[in-house]
Amino acid sequence: MPILIFFIVPKSIVAQDDSQLVVIPRPDSLQFMAHVSLWYEAYKTKDYNSSLTHGFEVIRRDETFNKYKFYTRMEEILRYMHDSTDADESYKSVYADTLIYLYDLAAKIDTERTGYYLARKAFTYEQWFEKEPEEVIEAYENAIGTGHNISDIYYDRLGIYYSSHADESNDYKLKALELYSNLSEKDPTNQLWVSRMNNLAEDEYELIEITKKSWDLDPESLEKAYKYAMTAIRVNEYETAIEPLLFLTERSPDVINYWRELARAYDKTGKTDEAIKAYNSLINLEPENRDNYLNLAIIYQGLNQLSVARSFLKKASSADPDWDYPLYIEAQIYEQAARNCIAGKFEFEDKCVYQLATDTYRQAAAKGGDFSERARSRANSIAEFGPSQEDYFFRKLKTGAVINIKGKCYDWIGRSITVP
Repeated sequence: MPILIFFIVPKSIVAQDDSQLVVIPRPDSLQFMAHVSLWYEAYKTKDYNSSLTHGFEVIRRDETFNKYKFYTRMEEILRYMHDSTDADESYKSVYADTLIYLYDLAAKIDTERTGYYLARKAFTYEQWFEKEPEEVIEAYENAIGTGHNISDIYYDRLGIYYSSHADESNDYKLKALELYSNLSEKDPTNQLWVSRMNNLAEDEYELIEITKKSWDLDPESLEKAYKYAMTAIRVNEYETAIEPLLFLTERSPDVINYWRELARAYDKTGKTDEAIKAYNSLINLEPENRDNYLNLAIIYQGLNQLSVARSFLKKASSADPDWDYPLYIEAQIYEQAARNCIAGKFEFEDKCVYQLATDTYRQAAAKGGDFSERARSRANSIAEFGPSQEDYFFRKLKTGAVINIKGKCYDWIGRSITVP
């Protein structure tokens, strides 16, 4: 018995048997729902040849039919019949052409899944047709251009096509890098996207050149400037990243992420004054963010402006009272103050500042945060530098007595310790 393969042409249906094509006029009297029922029953019993026949009768009568996952099930049937071990080789091209027709039709009817159908169409071009690379690329770009939620698989297929057909005559390498950069931003934990980007260039620095060229060709593009900056930062080229980040903050002064990356780039390159200004801009944009205060505190600590550093640590703690890190850095500041002030002779005032540092480390440890163990360990390490019992005895200081820290270069501290 010959196998019949049906596909649609205007006003008729084409049936192909073992010997010829026969055009069958569309009858007007057949029961539409009967074909729907017969299509679905044959689909459930995996009688795909019969299901396909009735499915195209359904389409012939009503192309807008879109119930019971109709188009995706018709896709399943056509793919099965094309790939089945029993499939006649002479019919495979008919199945393939019919599936492309189905995707185009479904993309218009099942509009919630337009992107899916167009992506599958591109994938079918790639699998079953000997299309030019430009045609496959265009098909994938059309699918992605719909803005629908398309699987990353199809983005990756497009990226692979870009990469494998990139040369001096096209911009496919730039497009591939942009595509994988977007995927990496969407899912930073997926190392495949990073690997794909790295494979686009001979080394990481060529990637920087590629993204710079992309921005140079479109100098008003915020997106391309950002990708250039982030590619440079990815390989610790912070100096290179400053130019595009400055452009971004000038064009979009309210975007927090631009300022954050710029502040970090300035800090990494030792541009302290610029880093301070950038962090202050961040504080104006997000005054409740603890990190900005702490980063400023660390910068001022590095400048040995310990009083200013501590003032920003207090603000960081106010933003997040449970955070142990500001206390940990504050304890470091007291240690640093003692080292700065000791001039040959280790005096009682110096010991008191070390005791204050020890007490502050212990406060940080008591919070039980990420720096808890480090704070506890450091407190134990410097505890011996605090006042001894003899120091207290000779000064007639009894348990519970409060000692205000002052003198030498400690007046800015304004804190006290208690005799144990």
